[in-house]
Amino acid sequence: MGEQHEDQEHGSEPARSSLTEARAREMTAGLREAMDDVRRSVAVLATRVRDAHAARVWLPLGHSSWESYCQAEFGISRVQAYRLLDVARALAAIHGAVTAGTEVSRTRDTGPAAAAALDYGLSQRALIAVSARTDVVAELITRRLTALAHSGLTALDEPTVRAVVRQSVRDVRVAPPPPPVDPPTDPVVAAGRHLTDDLFASAYAIGELMLEVAPAYLSEAEAATGVMALLCEEIGEPLEHGLAARRYAMSGDRRALHGTVLHRLPAAVLRAPVRRWARCSAA
Repeated sequence: MGEQHEDQEHGSEPARSSLTEARAREMTAGLREAMDDVRRSVAVLATRVRDAHAARVWLPLGHSSWESYCQAEFGISRVQAYRLLDVARALAAIHGAVTAGTEVSRTRDTGPAAAAALDYGLSQRALIAVSARTDVVAELITRRLTALAHSGLTALDEPTVRAVVRQSVRDVRVAPPPPPVDPPTDPVVAAGRHLTDDLFASAYAIGELMLEVAPAYLSEAEAATGVMALLCEEIGEPLEHGLAARRYAMSGDRRALHGTVLHRLPAAVLRAPVRRWARCSAA
């Protein structure tokens, strides 16, 4: 069915629709608004998570910890509970960098309106990806905004600040991790460390591909019973390894790969089956 759908979309005969152009534009505007709402909700959620955790909200309700509170009140796992904190801390660091870079003082408020002011169009996935390197992101944002402010060439209006933030996050996400401060002098140790980093990079790439067919909003149980299981079978990767790589891509924490055997698989080899299985899942 997936192949048939693709043929209809990309075949020699142009596809036809019963929609008028006006209706199509109306639907597109609705989609854009919904996407903006999702991004704004990330900012609202991050603010409320930050404040709830700072206030130790679980204690008056009789819970022993943040993770047990999240499990009992919202039915989410320990990993998801702490991922929420990663998102909140990353967004707070970014907002602090924007404030420093633009020299704008904003009062700390917990209301939805104030949270919306933190909306830079960043997804949870992007924030989680840089949560372990928020200092690098913050320094980059502050430096770029300060340079723009001093140059006087561009007004630091909302679209400009938003663009700087998004580009800075994107740059940090794709940048390789910094080399160790004291690289080993032993060539064998250096080669081993390089191989290890290479394997982790490969695992991260595999995790990113898993997220293409099993997005982050799916639970592990849902991901394991969907198209991702077929993808793992196609590329010869055990399902538990695929799930571990998916967790690693979402968290950036190497401990997510504990107990798995890292494989060095070229991303180019993996992308073809990903596209095929993605088409099948959409059919």
